[in-house]
Amino acid sequence: MSTIEEIKAQLEHHRGEKVNITFNGSRNKVEKFEAVINEIYPFVFVVNIVGTNEKKSFSYSDVLTNTIEIYFE
Repeated sequence: MSTIEEIKAQLEHHRGEKVNITFNGSRNKVEKFEAVINEIYPFVFVVNIVGTNEKKSFSYSDVLTNTIEIYFE
C-alpha cells in the first residue's frame, strides 16, 4: 500500500473482517492484537479488539509510516 487513498480503499474492502494488527508504539513498545475493522472515516478508522469491549482508532498515515502493520486473514 503506497498512498492514503489506497490504504483507505483496502480497509474499506475488508470492513467487518478480522485482521491482525501490530502497533509499534513509543519507547519500543509493541502491541499485537486481533481486531475487526468497524468504522471508516475520512481521516481515521476504528477497530474493535476481539475478546474485549475495547476500541482503538488509527489514522491512515499510521499505516503509511508503518506505525501500525495490518495483516489481513
